[in-house]
Amino acid sequence: MACIEEFYNGCRCSSNGERQPNAILYNILSQKENHSNSHNYSVSQHNCHCEVRRSVCLKTPVLTCQVASDVLVRTVRFMKNLPSFQQLPDKDQLSLLQSGWAPLFILGLAQEGVSFEVTDSPAPSMLKRILLNGQREGSDRTHPTLAGVQRLKSCLNKFWSLDLSPKEYAYLKGAMLFNPDVPGLRSSVFIDSLQQEAQRALREILVPLHPEDRGRFARILLTASTLNTTPPALITELFFRPVIGQADLLELLAEMLLAK
Repeated sequence: MACIEEFYNGCRCSSNGERQPNAILYNILSQKENHSNSHNYSVSQHNCHCEVRRSVCLKTPVLTCQVASDVLVRTVRFMKNLPSFQQLPDKDQLSLLQSGWAPLFILGLAQEGVSFEVTDSPAPSMLKRILLNGQREGSDRTHPTLAGVQRLKSCLNKFWSLDLSPKEYAYLKGAMLFNPDVPGLRSSVFIDSLQQEAQRALREILVPLHPEDRGRFARILLTASTLNTTPPALITELFFRPVIGQADLLELLAEMLLAK
């Protein structure tokens, strides 16, 4: 299957290592200069190995974006409801928000069992491409790719296989939120102690919940390490760009967090 982006810009991974010309647009414009050419045109045929890099979007954006927005609101509310988080300076709260909102959002998706499907992003019309003179609309943004969505789904599947309890999710979220390695923190020592406290609480509740599974704590932390394989930009573009348009999601989250 040809990549959508290749259709207009050429495949990035053709066997000769060179970018193929924009065949459709080139043929259309060339007809103006050479009337002897046939009026039929076609895309150059070549092998493509970059299908996983094609752009995708949600198959049911209205429903999925609404569910995702609800999860995001609950994620911010989780932060605001932690007394220890409220004790931090506003700057540290914003730094932890910027660092942790995406992993906590993914944990929220996993906890609530949110599943979704994607499809190929609609290609811009040929007229729009000509009018833009080859420029890509929103070229400063990272568009979701099939590979990125597959990594996100793989992460969700790993958490679902663990079948975490609400308490396990809560303490794991605390351990992910209180990250002392975030640059610029004023209270890094205090934040480090909060992370250790959350991890200790997680380990302790595993004893009565899973007394025979001594390796569960390590598996949970190992699975949590996959949360950072999904960049915040992918989550923003996939779940929230259809809702917020050109607005900055992080600014909206900061307003929610600091609102009294």
